[in-house]
Amino acid sequence: MNQEIINNSDKKNSTLSSFSRFFDIIMTLRGPEGCPWDREQSPETLKFNLLEETYECIDAIEEKNEENLKEELGDLFLLITMIAYMKEQDNTFTLREVFDEISEKLIRRHPHVFGDSSLKEPDEVIEQWNEIKKNEKGEGHTDSILDSVSRTLPPLERALLIQKEVSRVGFDWTDENDVWGKVKEEMEELREACKKEDTHNMESELGDLIFSIINLSRFLNIDPALSLHKTNRKFVKRFKEIEQKLKEMDKKPSIENFEIMDNLWNESK
Repeated sequence: MNQEIINNSDKKNSTLSSFSRFFDIIMTLRGPEGCPWDREQSPETLKFNLLEETYECIDAIEEKNEENLKEELGDLFLLITMIAYMKEQDNTFTLREVFDEISEKLIRRHPHVFGDSSLKEPDEVIEQWNEIKKNEKGEGHTDSILDSVSRTLPPLERALLIQKEVSRVGFDWTDENDVWGKVKEEMEELREACKKEDTHNMESELGDLIFSIINLSRFLNIDPALSLHKTNRKFVKRFKEIEQKLKEMDKKPSIENFEIMDNLWNESK
């Protein structure tokens, strides 16, 4: 027998053993004699934890911190498995059904690997994936192509997906300069609304500006949510440095110390 096949088989058995132990722990925590806190959780109470752990995984990836990534992936697996088991407990679906469904989906959407299709280029694979997805979901029978964009997504991510969907059918800017122009246009419209102190219009124009900036990020091939996430992290890091320097000066962050904080901020850039 091929040594690679033997090694892969050993890896699979080892992984299955570890997952079995992990799943036993989940079932115990959710069982009658389990943890009171775990037993009272629901998918609704854990949904924000799911988002938080996802971003912590992203942090670890960006920082190239492999040990931290291993830990964060474990936390993410915990939440995903816990939520799936909750659904198993209320007889909605089982974890096995989750695995079966994603396995079948991967096989269906990779006919160039598991079927007769023959593709070599990544762009061809993506096009094929989208076509199969459209046929599976019966996209041609929906009222709108945007019905596939979940309303429960965070606003930033939903705006990006909306723009990607309409772009797919040709409703898009043809030139990056036009997108820059739209950003400037929306900025001026927001400025005018602010001058008139029109609160309702200010909110509307601010939304338009944010939407156009997200569109610009798409043209620049930059994920706006990740970009903002990095900026948040950078701001927190710099402000903590300011707090530390203030502490060394026997001072605290306050409006009275704004000028000092501002100078320290500029030094940290």
